[in-house]
Amino acid sequence: MKPIFSAENISAGYGDVVIVHDVSVRVAEGEIVAIVGPNGSGKSTLLKSLLGFVRLFQGDVFYQGEDITGIAPDRAVSSGIGYVPQINNIFPNLTISENLDMGAYHRKSKDSVKAGMTEIYEMFPELEVRKSALAGNLSGGERQMLAIGRAMMAEPKVLLLDEPLASLSPKPASVILSKLGLIKENHVAIMIVEQNVKKALSVSSRGYVLVNGTCVMEGDADSLFAEESSQQRFLGLETKSIDS
Repeated sequence: MKPIFSAENISAGYGDVVIVHDVSVRVAEGEIVAIVGPNGSGKSTLLKSLLGFVRLFQGDVFYQGEDITGIAPDRAVSSGIGYVPQINNIFPNLTISENLDMGAYHRKSKDSVKAGMTEIYEMFPELEVRKSALAGNLSGGERQMLAIGRAMMAEPKVLLLDEPLASLSPKPASVILSKLGLIKENHVAIMIVEQNVKKALSVSSRGYVLVNGTCVMEGDADSLFAEESSQQRFLGLETKSIDS
């Protein structure tokens, strides 16, 4: 499949320190791709580098066939690239509906905003029943649903998720993964960075394995966990912590 979003030969990090070394990833429309690996493998750094949140030393980023290397984060969102960070991804002092409204700032009419709200509540009925509740009072799983819903209010064609299952117990984690399946059905490309390898690959068609900032394996999700050596890498038995 032709990728809608891709990055080639990415090297990135903080200050003068290179964390990610020559990594290439891609995702097609309606596809979920996982970037997995042990804690400290540079997964989040890679994702942040694609949207200018950390320093990009080398590489190129493409969206819908156009070179967008160095694009500003706000311009990326308005172009159709959604991003949900691991933390600080909601406004805790605003209600659920107000958070969703904040994600719709680029929509041109009230009717469009209303239609977007309806779509999000259909996808996340758990949010609709509490739409007047302050976001700061939500559970971890509800917060992640709200963060994803707010990103979806911008009508992205690509959704980048940084550790959406972090600190979640198995039940809410499974709910979040089921929501990603619904988003995929709407032809949105999803790139998910996740330490929970089995869960991330369970909803993905393909995956990339990062170890110490380098892509050591890539391929179909079903095949990535087949070899004992790959399981060792997933579990971090061959790594030293650098950056999450």
